[in-house]
Amino acid sequence: MSEEPVHESEFVVRSELGLHARPAGRFVALAARFESRISVGLGDEWVDGQSILSLLSLAAGRGVVLRIRAEGADAASAVDALGALLEQPPEDVGAA
Repeated sequence: MSEEPVHESEFVVRSELGLHARPAGRFVALAARFESRISVGLGDEWVDGQSILSLLSLAAGRGVVLRIRAEGADAASAVDALGALLEQPPEDVGAA
């Protein structure tokens, strides 16, 4: 039995309001596209990266460094894509 690839990197939350409901929802939707198991870490706490409630429990504000870990065949792609989502430039708060 072969071990699944594991990939992990750190990313900074760039959204003006942090990882609130809308960006957390985008994160979960993107995470669902990958086969890998995805976890998100803040300090010593790790949560399921495919659960919006788990992500919201981190209360990650703007500028917080989160770790994304993926285990599975597409682990590197998952971490890269999810990290890019977290590090997108701040949203235009005035946009409707």
